[in-house]
Amino acid sequence: MRRAALALLAAALAAPGAGAQSSGWYAMTHATRERQPHWITPLATLTPLLEQEYRFDLSTQRHPAFTAWQLGGGKGLELIPTSRLELIVTEPTYTTGMGAGGWGDAGGLVKYRLAASPESKGNYVLTGTLAASAATGTAGIGAGHGSVAPGLAWGKGWGPFDVQQAFSASLPLGGTGTLGRLLSLNTAWQYHLRRLRAWPEVEWNAGWWDGGRNVGRAQSFVSGGVVLGPFPLRGNLALTVGAGEQTAVSAFRLYDHAWTFSVRLPF
Repeated sequence: MRRAALALLAAALAAPGAGAQSSGWYAMTHATRERQPHWITPLATLTPLLEQEYRFDLSTQRHPAFTAWQLGGGKGLELIPTSRLELIVTEPTYTTGMGAGGWGDAGGLVKYRLAASPESKGNYVLTGTLAASAATGTAGIGAGHGSVAPGLAWGKGWGPFDVQQAFSASLPLGGTGTLGRLLSLNTAWQYHLRRLRAWPEVEWNAGWWDGGRNVGRAQSFVSGGVVLGPFPLRGNLALTVGAGEQTAVSAFRLYDHAWTFSVRLPF
């Protein structure tokens, strides 16, 4: 998958810039993004926007007995194949710091944009989502079973301020008695400091378990951070970076503190 990403990034370097969009695929993706708001993707909350980029995250999670490092963050290559569709191929996350390292599960996500309007009009977007994973991870790190997760993401903006939300239900394809079904609701509040190309944000991330070892339990986190960009590099290629700190605010939590560092290459 990394080879495909590198090939696409090389093509983005060679393609004309936004001021002189080439015909074909780049013209279609440019027109698609012009029909929606131009917010930035939050650090944790799934954006309802259709995006085209390669993304790599590095995060730490503090547990009672150790601190885990996660490389990749379940991110990867994001493509817009048609005017309403986005495909995300996620790279397996490598986790270390738990005594032994290993790989998480491979997966992907499909977005279908149901409605959208740019800032000059309604300044909103509504998108259906469907994620899936396969049980390819290292024992003890991967879930051990595949899953599907239907969801819905939406957002609304008012001038430089926007709110983005995403809801999903993770449904295991096996081992439900242990894993349970996880319902997640994430919300991001952003403000655009246009001159600095900065997007300070606050996020709230919450999950509730139906069944499994955590049946009836819920956890929630609050985080603060900032995303900077996009900064044009060459052709259609740009750079966006971000960082944020997440803190557990619920009595039950799988970890209590985390940092995330994100690098994206939109094209």
